[in-house]
Order: sequence, then structure tokens, then C-alpha cells
Amino acid sequence: MNTLLTRSKNLGQYGIFGAFVVICLGLAVINPQFMTVSNWTIIITQVSINALLAFGVTFVIITGGIDLSLGSMVAVTGVVAASLAHPDTYPVIVPIGVGVLSGVAMGALNGLVITKSKVPPFIVTLGMMTIGRGLALILSKGRPISNLSDSFNFIGGGSVLGIPFPILILVVFFILCTLLLKKTVLGRYIYAVGGNEQAATASGIRVNKVKMAVYTLCGGLAGLAGILLTARITTGQPNAGAGFELDAIAAAIIGGTSTSGGTGTMTGTLIGALLIGVISNGLDLLNVTSYYQQVVMGAIIIGAVVLDSWNQKK
Repeated sequence: MNTLLTRSKNLGQYGIFGAFVVICLGLAVINPQFMTVSNWTIIITQVSINALLAFGVTFVIITGGIDLSLGSMVAVTGVVAASLAHPDTYPVIVPIGVGVLSGVAMGALNGLVITKSKVPPFIVTLGMMTIGRGLALILSKGRPISNLSDSFNFIGGGSVLGIPFPILILVVFFILCTLLLKKTVLGRYIYAVGGNEQAATASGIRVNKVKMAVYTLCGGLAGLAGILLTARITTGQPNAGAGFELDAIAAAIIGGTSTSGGTGTMTGTLIGALLIGVISNGLDLLNVTSYYQQVVMGAIIIGAVVLDSWNQKK
């Protein structure tokens, strides 16, 4: 029985990678431009923001939770960072630090309300989504914040040794999140809470603290994603990030993170984010309109959830 379960999990982990490879090969045959270095640089750069959000929400989903406020966090942190990133004002570390801390604060507030009130995460984070969007409009007075310093814009548009800076940020945080999930006590606790919260409590794990940690981490990564987006578009947009939470959750679920909790990896989430980026890029190269792209992505998300449900039943 254990052997069958192990094989089933391995199939889930390698199946997404196999699908990714098949889709890439298919697109390469249809359009040779797809496999060029320049196109892949564009894909990974575009994926970097969604991947950061997906890493954060993977922690949350593994514990059995959800976070619908990610897009609003991106808007708030972007506006906060932009307001401090004008030329000849503060060193670039200030808008970066304050922006990330804004995300951390919003994530921690989510975690605090969820753990203390026992209200379902869906409801709490839905409320925070609305609050965050309002805060972004209030802080920016409903207008985009422009005139950002070159050092700040470098975060989203610069490169090091020919490698775009967003890709370097993606690689660094993929490694850090993987190590945290796989090699630390907190990572083991995250899996334990998601696998069986009652058993985790009985074994002495402080479940509320673990949940606080994952929502705070999720907020911090959303803050970083907000800064990255703001630096890429060189403007703090109060309406930025709309729908980003859905793409991030989709990347995690497509990558094998179970909606029931207890299962998921950062590698799977990264592949899920890349798969979304590849499909979007491929459809662009094939001149498919954005309307059809939304239908395709929705079908993929439903398919991933159905497969997850099927695996849970097995």
C-alpha cells in the first residue's frame, strides 16, 4: 500500500514536468522562435512576479489555508515603495525595506485574525483584498506615482552580467524558499499542520504560530513582488496586481500543491508558474487573443484541481 502511495505521489510530481516538456516541444515545432534565448529570457522575466507570489501562497496552502489578498498587497506595497523612491530622496534600500515590511504587516494581520478569530482564511483574506485595494487608492490619492529613481527602476529593468535582475531575484528566493520548506524545523511543522492539524497540536506543535509564520512569509514575498512590478513598469499603480492572486494559486495547484493541505513543493510551484508563462507566451506567438487565453488558463486550473481531488481520493 505504501509503495502504491509513493508511486502515486511521484507520478504527480513528475507528471507536471512531463506536461511542461511536451508543451515546450510542441510550441517549438509550431513556432521556432519559441526556443530562442531572447524569448525564454522574456518568459522567465515575466514569470518572476507570479512565481514569488506563488512561493508565498504555497506555504499557506500546504497548511490548509488560502490567501486571496495577494494582488492587493502587490498594489499597496508598490505604492508605498514608489512614494519613497523618488530621485534624491532616500537610498534605494529604504523603499525596498518599507515596501516589504508593508507586505509583512498585511500578511501578519491576516494570520492574526485567522488564528485568533477562527474565521475561515477565505473570508479573512477576501476582506483584506478589499481593504488593501482601498489602502492603495488612499495612499496614492487614486493616481499613479511616477518619477522613480534609476537605482529603484534597476530592480525591475536592470541586468547583471547580461542576466535580467528579476530572474536573479527569482532564483535566489526559489533556493531560499526550498531550503526553508525542506531543511528547517518550520518547514516540517508546515507539512505537519497541513497533514493533520489535530495530530500536530497533540504532538506539541504550536499550530497558531506556524500559521502566523506562513501568512507573514506570504505577505513579505507579496511585498517583494509588488516592488519588482513597480520597478518594471516604473510607476506605482494603485490598481496594479488585479487577479494576481488567482495566477499564483493556480501555479501552486498546477505544480502539485494539494488544496487539502500537507502536500506541495517549491519545485512544483516553479514549474507550475513557468507552465502558465509558457502557455501564455506560446499563445501570444500564435496570435491567439487574450480572451481565448483566459479560457485556456481557466480550463487548466480546473483540470489541476480535479486531478488533485482524484489523487486525494486514491
